[in-house]
Amino acid sequence: MDSIKLFKKVTDAITTIILYVLLLALVVGMAKTLLDIRFIIFESLESGFNHMVTSVLTVFIVIDLFKAFADYHEHDRIKLTSITDATILIVLREIAVGLYAQKFGYEFVLSLSVLLLVLGIMRVLTITYSPEKPQGSYTAVQNEGQPSKQGISAVIDRCKPASESN
Repeated sequence: MDSIKLFKKVTDAITTIILYVLLLALVVGMAKTLLDIRFIIFESLESGFNHMVTSVLTVFIVIDLFKAFADYHEHDRIKLTSITDATILIVLREIAVGLYAQKFGYEFVLSLSVLLLVLGIMRVLTITYSPEKPQGSYTAVQNEGQPSKQGISAVIDRCKPASESN
């Protein structure tokens, strides 16, 4: 058997197992979030709100990780935007948990804020220089079979990207 085919089958099996585990974690996380409503009712509002924020942000992290693994399973490549999104959510979760617990000093919050800034810049750059985005310039498109259009729709049709004109 070819080693590349074996590698592909093994990675497909591993990502499928991880996807099922993440799906189970998502269902359990959602159930835990719904159960955390009892903290708001029976305990203080502050404690209940802290539990809810932590649970909801954790569910969002699992959703982003699920999306990243599903993209890898489908396209056989890791999308940097998915990983960056998950990392941003992890940092935001830690900031929210730490601020509600009032256990962070301003230095730590400032360093996490700088990390968020860097991750945000990285996220913008991954979208700007995405390999899926055509790197060519925009070209004018001439529609041979259609009569000429008037107004803004004519300008929009003339400025389609080169990849859409084929």
